Amino acid sequence: MDIRNFFKKDSNVCVYGPVTEESIMGNADSALVQKHLFRFRPEDRPAVEGVFDRLQGDMRTPARNTVTFPMLQSSMIGVSPESMVKRLFKCMCSIDATPTASGKVSASLASGVCREQLLIFLADVLRGTAEEQAPLVLAMSQVGERSKTVTIQQVTEFLQDLIFAVVQILVCKGRLQGWKPENMGDSSLGVKLLAEQMCAELKPTDQEVYDVTHLQDWIFRVPQVSLYLMMLVVEGLNVSLSVQLTHTPLPPCKDTPWKEFKCLLDIPTLMFLAPQLPDAYCAAWRLVFSTMLHGENFTRMVAGLTHCGPTLLLIKDTKGHVFGGFASPSWEVRPQFQGDSRCFLFSVFPRMRVHTSTGYNQHFMYLNQNQQTLPNGLDDEGTGKKSVLDVDPEVQAMMEMTGKTLYSQGLREPQDDQEQR
Repeated sequence: MDIRNFFKKDSNVCVYGPVTEESIMGNADSALVQKHLFRFRPEDRPAVEGVFDRLQGDMRTPARNTVTFPMLQSSMIGVSPESMVKRLFKCMCSIDATPTASGKVSASLASGVCREQLLIFLADVLRGTAEEQAPLVLAMSQVGERSKTVTIQQVTEFLQDLIFAVVQILVCKGRLQGWKPENMGDSSLGVKLLAEQMCAELKPTDQEVYDVTHLQDWIFRVPQVSLYLMMLVVEGLNVSLSVQLTHTPLPPCKDTPWKEFKCLLDIPTLMFLAPQLPDAYCAAWRLVFSTMLHGENFTRMVAGLTHCGPTLLLIKDTKGHVFGGFASPSWEVRPQFQGDSRCFLFSVFPRMRVHTSTGYNQHFMYLNQNQQTLPNGLDDEGTGKKSVLDVDPEVQAMMEMTGKTLYSQGLREPQDDQEQR
């Protein structure tokens, strides 16, 4: 049959062939790249593949079909510090993207990032598992020559750059959701504290170094690592996807008189506290009481706390330490303990830490007022670490004689004389 007969005037020719990954992506891509691209939805693949051309922009030259460091830096101006851009570029250059005859993949030593390396990087960051992201974190944490391990200091410095970049994105891209950084604490300090807290989740090793296996376990247990990387890549490289892969690490803030109010929190501290709350408590935060606005008035504080739903109490003491607690149910004024195991205590300065319930007892929350025979306050323990009833033994004896229940008994065990010195 002469195929030319089909191309006569007014003829309608359709040629069909088998639909394969190669026919969709083009034979120019390796099977490894195609496998990574198929993690994205069909409607998202053109946007992902277009990142390479967009990064090259006007700086593209026929002799060098790669993304150079200046190209990457130009795309991320105002979004990421130069130190983080260098980490990203080094990581992309380290990705193995060329299959050898044996089926294995050889390393690329080029000074620029080729298209295949960039696509694999995007797929692993935006759609990858902890196992696939761990080598990327290892590469980004290293400063000098490539190694199979990193130190805790190297991981901490990587996290500081990453968290700082996320803070920049939240501020520059208008993602603060009602928060005002100019009326909040110093974010530079919060960046260091949050990086230290996240690194504290790395399981200790005998040699004090960490390989890909250690990092994989860490990324799996600390999902903020993946979230922050995704935010940086989506915003820094302007990857437009049909389904939003990331959510802001900040809760919305509403009804706050910022002109009169200076918040104890900073942006990184919010990034630390928000993920600690149970998933069901994702509503907007609103200020119900502040000594700056309402004075040191316990009655006014009780009125703000009660019957308003879950609350997060933040305190700064005379030594500058900042700490607090999360109450899962609404507070009620009553002479009994209340709450449940979702309540927790936390500190944000000088260290960021969360202290959950031990299960030893049910003493989660206590709020009482205007009582003469029972403890008043949120936790009126007096000085030292004694039980609230040990502060006034006569009251305790009177309650025992009248048969009243010692609700605060055991809240804190009295210390012996040696411990009190």
